[in-house]
Amino acid sequence: MEGGRASGKHESTGSVRSVRTRPVVTVLILAAAVAVLVIALLLTVRPWESSDPSLTSDESTDSAVSPTALPPLVDESTLILDDAGPDAPVVVEFLDFECEVCGAVYPVMEELRGEYDGEVTFAVRYFPLPGHFNSGNAAVAVETAAQQGAFEAMYQRMFETQSEWGEGRESEADRFRGYAQELGLDMAVYDAGVADPATLARVEQDFQAGVALGVDRTPTIFVDGERLELSQESDIETAIQAALAE
Repeated sequence: MEGGRASGKHESTGSVRSVRTRPVVTVLILAAAVAVLVIALLLTVRPWESSDPSLTSDESTDSAVSPTALPPLVDESTLILDDAGPDAPVVVEFLDFECEVCGAVYPVMEELRGEYDGEVTFAVRYFPLPGHFNSGNAAVAVETAAQQGAFEAMYQRMFETQSEWGEGRESEADRFRGYAQELGLDMAVYDAGVADPATLARVEQDFQAGVALGVDRTPTIFVDGERLELSQESDIETAIQAALAE
């Protein structure tokens, strides 16, 4: 990476750092406090195991990653929000659309995307957590929208409306279908995608990769292959600037 890429445009991290600092830090602290419980649940519960038949998969565990070989952070199926080219630093976020911390970090990530447009690649991987009743539904809806080229729009809609449906105990699949209609998707194709076991398997692929990579909470963010231990939102931009300066 050429050092000149860290231009004067990014000399200060203040532009993004000032956004919602206290709420984000508070939620990050709460997330860290429950991380041990999440680790235990990940070993025994899949987030898509529910009484909702649309979220039940008969797929075998053959898709699980071998413990002797770590999966890549980004593979051919990984969803890309912004592609800055093969030589650009890559930010990968494992997220849960029902996770409040992810919702708090979302506007920060959106500002970083704008700030580093053309310089940094931003990628997303699904990691629906146990205990979030609609996290699997949301991931399947986003993946199905992605099949029609509407990944970013549905990704944004999920976080922009999270406060309306998050933390509920009833299926929000119909609400998410409504989002697809509002985005102008082909609803016959959408419905078929939601019902297709391959769509759920795609979500599970990301989840299993995350487990193999040591992901135990959301959001978990990697910058150029290095996992960040977030204590404040400015840590993300600091890591990006360091990667650009290499």
